[in-house]
Amino acid sequence: MNSSRRRFIEKVSLASALLSALEATSKNNIFSSAQPGFTLQVLATNWGFNGNWEAFAKKVAQSGYDGVEVWAPLDSKSREEFLKAMSKHELKFGLLIGGSDRDPAKHLEQFHKALQTALSMKPLYINCHSGKDWFSFEDNKKIIDLSYRESQGSGITVCHETHRGRILYSAPVAKTYIDQIPDLRVTADLSHWCVVHESLLEDQSETVALALSKTEHIHARIGHAEGPQVSDPQAPEWAKAVEAHVKWWDVVAERKRKEGKALTILTEFGPPDYMPTEPYSRKPLADQWGINVFVKDLLRKRYS
Repeated sequence: MNSSRRRFIEKVSLASALLSALEATSKNNIFSSAQPGFTLQVLATNWGFNGNWEAFAKKVAQSGYDGVEVWAPLDSKSREEFLKAMSKHELKFGLLIGGSDRDPAKHLEQFHKALQTALSMKPLYINCHSGKDWFSFEDNKKIIDLSYRESQGSGITVCHETHRGRILYSAPVAKTYIDQIPDLRVTADLSHWCVVHESLLEDQSETVALALSKTEHIHARIGHAEGPQVSDPQAPEWAKAVEAHVKWWDVVAERKRKEGKALTILTEFGPPDYMPTEPYSRKPLADQWGINVFVKDLLRKRYS
């Protein structure tokens, strides 16, 4: 047996062992019986995908996803093509919006326009890259308050992501906003906080629990103390990071099961430069799409 074949077999075996261990814990009475209304919807990202909406939708459907999460298409033609592709392949969708201007007032205007467009498309939810980490509390609060007002009566949940560079970029800052804005709803991507705090957040368990209690949507990427994305969650050296993130997701899944509500999760392992690469050639160290499908299958077996 040549070395390449041996490495492939070892990788498959390790991935299988990790998945089996996670399946075993999920069957060991760690979850309550799901109440009527609970559903699991696993979504795909088009981040790093090269192709039009039709090609993306076709691949998503063939890969066994329930739907997608993408940046809300602000151009009317792109929006029409996106909705047509989603309908054709019977895919659900969540939308991502944000602002980019460094001036808080202009940023708020950008955000408002994007939010109105996204709401008109009637997605499952809207996830926000909102504000800036250096905006004042008052300026960032205006964005959160606007998102809540605009979504009232629509039945569409608007969440703000725990993302670096944005409002909820760190655990202690997020706690301040959660404590002072009861209506704040969170998209949990704690891979970002792992980087900000250079840890798996062991020393901030109370704040993590608070954020998870406000979480309505999950971005399932696995980070570590020195980066927002492990090279491959199937590799044994990342077992501790995988376990930490899955335990965080479990908290939200358990609450959603008890509430009888939908649990939406995006598999969000990204391309270079999130994906580590070889120097000079910048060849990715792993298959982005394949990793996301691996995570999708893990989520289905654990939470369905």
